[in-house]
Amino acid sequence: MKVALRVFVVFLCLVGFAFIRFRESELFYDPLIAFFKSNYQKMTLPTMESWRLFFHVFLRYTINTLLSLIILWMAFKEKGIITFASLFYGVVFIVLIVIFGILLKTQGIGEYLPIFYVRRFLIQPILLFMLLPAFYYYRKVSNS
Repeated sequence: MKVALRVFVVFLCLVGFAFIRFRESELFYDPLIAFFKSNYQKMTLPTMESWRLFFHVFLRYTINTLLSLIILWMAFKEKGIITFASLFYGVVFIVLIVIFGILLKTQGIGEYLPIFYVRRFLIQPILLFMLLPAFYYYRKVSNS
């Protein structure tokens, strides 16, 4: 695949990330968006439909994962990297969604930063920005 086409596909994926971010309130059920934009330290968690929230977090994580895997494929074109990244994303999701659920049930007023950060890892493409340099370094070291 030509470099220009690969760059264009990566650009489209970045546009996809931006679209998801700027339309998150309309696309996904997440009462925590408004909660964390407010003075949340002195408030209780909003009433939530837990299964709906978890489904929408899963949906958003899946979309971000697919866009991330496309970017990784465009960057490296190695099946092994994509396989590892897919498994990594799956394991990270399972671990983080369990932690997220436990935190939602156990955190008291003013103890919301762990929920904020675990949720951030679930709904933002943070893992991509960790995996890209890691795979680049791996490829550089393994080719020398």
